[in-house]
Amino acid sequence: MKNAEENNNYRIAVPSAFETVFSHFYFAENKTAFPITKTLLPSFQTILVFNFGTKSSLKSQQNTFLEVEKCIVLGPIKQAFDYTLEPNSEILVANFKEGAFYRFFGNALFDSLPIHPDDLIDENCFTLLWEELQKLSDTKERVDYILDFCKPYLREQNEMTTLLSDFQNQNLNPIKAIASQINQTERNVQLNQKKLFGYTIKEANRYERFLKAVNKIQENIIKESKTDWLTIVDECGYYDQSQLIHDFKYYMNISPTKFLKFQNDICSSKLS
Repeated sequence: MKNAEENNNYRIAVPSAFETVFSHFYFAENKTAFPITKTLLPSFQTILVFNFGTKSSLKSQQNTFLEVEKCIVLGPIKQAFDYTLEPNSEILVANFKEGAFYRFFGNALFDSLPIHPDDLIDENCFTLLWEELQKLSDTKERVDYILDFCKPYLREQNEMTTLLSDFQNQNLNPIKAIASQINQTERNVQLNQKKLFGYTIKEANRYERFLKAVNKIQENIIKESKTDWLTIVDECGYYDQSQLIHDFKYYMNISPTKFLKFQNDICSSKLS
């Protein structure tokens, strides 16, 4: 955002002890007299949003509006959505890494999100957590409080989640390789992937291809060089330009050229 004093927003790193749980925290506030609307790119992460001050709001591609009063869980975020910070509002967002959401809430139904996090567990601890966070004015203190609060709720990461999270060999099919390694059927690994992460390997691969295209476009913007769409298609593994356009329409409901035009209003939890 252009005026840091009025529109303060930044990422917060997590201690190494929590690196398998959260990728980072994100803070944003609006101290202007006008609402500020941004588009959040899909990240395939599940996020926990705490809202302080004036209510914030979210709008999906299907034009569904949602007010965030105290706290809400969203994800895995597979398509872009707009969020609006009203004057005097501020948000603190915890970004869960891959299967870490499962470690917090167990076998939650991903199709039910967005949802109030208290509805996923047997006690209203997150409302109580919000009330404690509301008393703190310093963002770092709030992050430290959340990290300390979450310790007793975290389950140990199981073997399959670890293998799926850490799989690096791009030349192998992770489902086949892991099924062979732990002597289980591919179908069982597929089902666990969907249950633990909220998305399939196929969905993740498509998203990574799209994200690579986004990165290439943003690199060109930084270098002030013209974007060659045929080069983007070739380097990111698309069949043709129409497939690239299709992915941008699917994830963001805009064309690649419109993304290029409006990229200053677009945020991503995976991009700095």
